[in-house]
Amino acid sequence: MRYKLTFVVGLALGYVVGTRAGRERYEQMKKSATELAQNPAVRNAAESAAQTGRQVAGKAAHVVGDKVGDRLPASVTDRFHALSGRGGANGKVEEDDWGTSNT
Repeated sequence: MRYKLTFVVGLALGYVVGTRAGRERYEQMKKSATELAQNPAVRNAAESAAQTGRQVAGKAAHVVGDKVGDRLPASVTDRFHALSGRGGANGKVEEDDWGTSNT
């Protein structure tokens, strides 16, 4: 109950502050956020962080797959290997349930 009350108070406070700031302040903050997002230094840093994250996630997936892969049912292991780029039981890339592949 305490957390619900805290959430409601925070929501009410945000609403009051937002309505007092008005549309002009909202547009000013939106413009600043857009300029920041389009800054080349910010874009380079974001891309670098994303690339590093993908590399770390890939390494972690391989480590986890190697360590727990033999403890999982074959159907799960084959799907994991197919989605992580190692190919399934037949060695080719397969689509997942959403119609996407790892290409």
